[in-house]
Amino acid sequence: MQAIKQHLHCLQCPHYFHQQSKTESMTEEIKSLWPELMWIQDPVLRETTAKTWEMALEKSVLTPDDLNKIPFTLLAGPDLKVSFMAHKRCVVHVARDAGNKMNEFFKDDLPVNMDILIAGAILADVGKLLEYELDANGKSFQGKYGKYLRHPFSGVSLAEQCGVPAAVCHIIATHAGEGDMVKRTTEAFVVHHADFMTFEPFRDRLK
Repeated sequence: MQAIKQHLHCLQCPHYFHQQSKTESMTEEIKSLWPELMWIQDPVLRETTAKTWEMALEKSVLTPDDLNKIPFTLLAGPDLKVSFMAHKRCVVHVARDAGNKMNEFFKDDLPVNMDILIAGAILADVGKLLEYELDANGKSFQGKYGKYLRHPFSGVSLAEQCGVPAAVCHIIATHAGEGDMVKRTTEAFVVHHADFMTFEPFRDRLK
């Protein structure tokens, strides 16, 4: 009975509806930002992956609109036009295509867990939402927090708080240069190469 009274009290509170609306709105934002979430077959993994992005946006100065405008890296010069989201989504598509082909040709000799692969690719750079800040002109730069903790570290922290499994956190932790210090899983290798093959040519290709 007491629980029912508390629930009715919440329903009468405008703050309750504001919080509910905010949560639902954020979910729609994430779905719009990441339609590739629907490629994850496991509903629990899909939900925890989405929740990680929700938490990152709540903690970040960046908005979804910013993510579709700012350049995806700070290391490829001032004229880079490819947006953060264009690159992140490209990495997911490249990784998924590679994983599917590896499963097709190698079968049980080198199996790729597609859910783990896709979730890891979607979350690989989620920590950049804490690493990046915006200056007065709306240009992104690496903030003080990001200088102490690069995105592989902050990304794992966010993901673990949302219940993302270790196999996916491993991909976040090892997708960048930090991962060269440890052994990577098959899925982590795929995401690492999908990320770098779509980054390094912008920074250092033969012209």
